[in-house]
Amino acid sequence: MIGRFAAVAVLAVAVSGCAPAVTGTATWPGARLERAVLTAADLPPGVQFDRVVREPGQGEGGGPPAMLSKPPGCSDGLTRVIADSAERGPGSAAEYVVGFDGARIVMTVLTWNLDLDALAATAERCAQFETFFDPSSPGIPMTTTRLDTPRRDALVYQQTMRLDGADNSVYFSFENIGAMAVYGIAFPTPNPSISVKGTLPQTFLDITAKQADRLAAA
Repeated sequence: MIGRFAAVAVLAVAVSGCAPAVTGTATWPGARLERAVLTAADLPPGVQFDRVVREPGQGEGGGPPAMLSKPPGCSDGLTRVIADSAERGPGSAAEYVVGFDGARIVMTVLTWNLDLDALAATAERCAQFETFFDPSSPGIPMTTTRLDTPRRDALVYQQTMRLDGADNSVYFSFENIGAMAVYGIAFPTPNPSISVKGTLPQTFLDITAKQADRLAAA
């Protein structure tokens, strides 16, 4: 069940199509970017941590196509807002993956601001929608719900899919900090090979807060 949902969720949010490429030698503001990004040393021992370095052009439209949706554009609506206004090139963004037993979190730190108004408007427009494997398939109901969090300036959403009679959720967080920003996506991902347990959304909120604080101090 989790495996099927994860496959659908990756298509639905089109994660691989929105992350800016991170290549080349970091220069200003890339130098600050490197200081601002969390490292494995900032996480509990046993947590899986991997920096993601993309080749030029990778992650910019090369992923799977977004699923059809009703209303249109909701299956990848939030990530599309980011992609449409992204600044690209060496030193423009840094991405990493944090793995717990129970949560896989993809974090991206940006050297530019997110359009939070557009993200909020998209989330409101897609508060309830259906997504489809193809035009003739039954719709899969989905909801997008904003979560109340201690970080009042952050936009945090739970996107829930009703699949095979069960609810399954992924989580998004978006926050501007000065002239920079941080966003993240979290998936429920059991991994018994990792000794540290993660619980969503709390583990995701902990990581996003730690990253936001590091960025503010950089």
